[in-house]
Amino acid sequence: MNKYLMLLSAPMVLAATPAPQAVQLSSTVMVEKTVSVGGREQVELQKPTNVLPGDKLIFQTNYRNAGGQPATQFVVTNPVPAAVAWTGEATPGAVESVDGGRSYAPLSQLKVKGANGALRPAQPADVTHIRWTLASIAPGASGLVKYRGMVR
Repeated sequence: MNKYLMLLSAPMVLAATPAPQAVQLSSTVMVEKTVSVGGREQVELQKPTNVLPGDKLIFQTNYRNAGGQPATQFVVTNPVPAAVAWTGEATPGAVESVDGGRSYAPLSQLKVKGANGALRPAQPADVTHIRWTLASIAPGASGLVKYRGMVR
């Protein structure tokens, strides 16, 4: 297993809720590969077995309310692995963190210290965590949130 794949195999889903709820989560990481099929190139999603710098990844979290009551204000937080740069693409409703998950806001509102020590607008590659707050998940309902990244 290469060093990039090892970093991707760490747990990627953290969930914080105001009260215990019966929401089940599962996560997957897929790599986009361009393959030739019948002489035509097409993009396929594959399980990552060996990732290299520049490879495009999709991180997906599936959720399902297995309980008998609606789950309200359910929070799904995905850390962006250090070996991955977020591309700026995520399921709508996401907010980002550039400080290790301590605070969240839309990327356009975030700032980071540049190499010269001055604050600059945060860029997608500065993001360390992505979070979604799901207003309500009905009993039996399911869905997914995802974001795209690129191996650094």
